[in-house]
Amino acid sequence: MTPIISEGYPFIFGCAALGVLLGFSVHPYVAVIPFVLMLYFCYFFRNPKRHIELDESAILSPADGTVTDIVELETDEFVKEPCTKVVIFMSVFNVHVNRSPINGQIKLQKYFCGRFRPAYKDTVGFENEHHVIGIENERIRISVKQIAGILARRIVSYVTLDDDLKQGELYGMIKFGSCLEVVMPKKVEINVKVGQKVAGGQTVLGRIKD
Repeated sequence: MTPIISEGYPFIFGCAALGVLLGFSVHPYVAVIPFVLMLYFCYFFRNPKRHIELDESAILSPADGTVTDIVELETDEFVKEPCTKVVIFMSVFNVHVNRSPINGQIKLQKYFCGRFRPAYKDTVGFENEHHVIGIENERIRISVKQIAGILARRIVSYVTLDDDLKQGELYGMIKFGSCLEVVMPKKVEINVKVGQKVAGGQTVLGRIKD
């Protein structure tokens, strides 16, 4: 596992090359801006090492960020029973790699090419570009939706249908500010609250009650 994910390399090396070019052809002071951007891209595309405490009863957060909403739903296209949706907003300063909340197999995968409204808006889960995976194991079915925002113009997925995921395993990312929605059946007792900061692969969003 590298400390910076490969999606960041074009931004990092591009800024470095631009900085060198401007420094020699214009003035060294002009090179400051692309070099500062290079450092930011190193920070944004960071992939910090996480120790994942495997727990079959736990639903782990798929991302770093802030819980902005917890909503009761009558049903979900994948969970297919009364459930709870937890919404996590990721700012441009959060780690943006996404991790699987549970062990399981991907039984649903959908991509929707939509709009790019601010990620904190209530309707972005329906209107914005998003990517949904449904993960299933012998105990539970959950869905995780990556949603693009006003700056996030690309959702990256490392997985496909029928892939097996380990709890805490990287499965994708969203570039530059976005949010995720995690939908869990009612038998999961929610452990987080609105406004709480969460860490991908570490914070327990909820626990299976049975």
